[in-house]
Amino acid sequence: MLRVTFIHHSSFVVETDTKQLVFDYFPACTYNDVIFHGKEPVFSAEKPVYVFASHSHKDHFSPDVLKWAAERDVHYIFSKDIRLSKNYLIRNGYDPQIRDLIKFVKPLNDYEIADMKIKTLLSNDAGVAFLVQTDGLTIYHAGDLSVWNVDEDGNPLYSDIYGGGYKKQMRHLENKHIDLGFVVLDPRMGAGAYVGLDYFVQRIDCDLIFPMHCWEDYSIIEKFKRRPQVARFRDKIVDIDRDNIIFNVD
Repeated sequence: MLRVTFIHHSSFVVETDTKQLVFDYFPACTYNDVIFHGKEPVFSAEKPVYVFASHSHKDHFSPDVLKWAAERDVHYIFSKDIRLSKNYLIRNGYDPQIRDLIKFVKPLNDYEIADMKIKTLLSNDAGVAFLVQTDGLTIYHAGDLSVWNVDEDGNPLYSDIYGGGYKKQMRHLENKHIDLGFVVLDPRMGAGAYVGLDYFVQRIDCDLIFPMHCWEDYSIIEKFKRRPQVARFRDKIVDIDRDNIIFNVD
């Protein structure tokens, strides 16, 4: 089976035949004046859970995920910028031994965890992006890797680190087949919101693309798809119109 659950913002759960992968989960809350309604995942007791966190920003990571280990078989793959010292864990009521369940990862490295092959890309904002191979699938989660150096008209603003840096990281995905891609589409950027996803859909071989980081403004997905330049890619782009939506993938 292959099931994708969109929680909210950039948080997804991918359930495969043998495992459950959680990306960038944080609880329902109000953040930056936006209300996120996503519910905590309901996990299958028979399958282990692997929790990925791309970086420490509050809209991508919450230490609440550490509580899940008390009830199920959970393993954590966190970007190294997430600081969880033993003193921090003790002060916040966590067993410091939970660190033994966490693999801290750095950008531009390859890891093998269980039967998963994980490649990390360097985010041009914070932390990493993930490329995960497991159960015959290749899954890409961008975290905050996108094109950020554009204004509301889509024009470049400043140094190439945010635009050129993105394109450089995309080279790691070229000549690969990706089954599921979770890619930034941020309406705060105005017309510039489309630049990173445009680049991805036109250059990366990906079967299904889930726009994310939309700040609950899902209308931007339809606006993106209506443009003539993405007409031949429309069937690849998944329509998301609410939190807590489940997609059963053939």
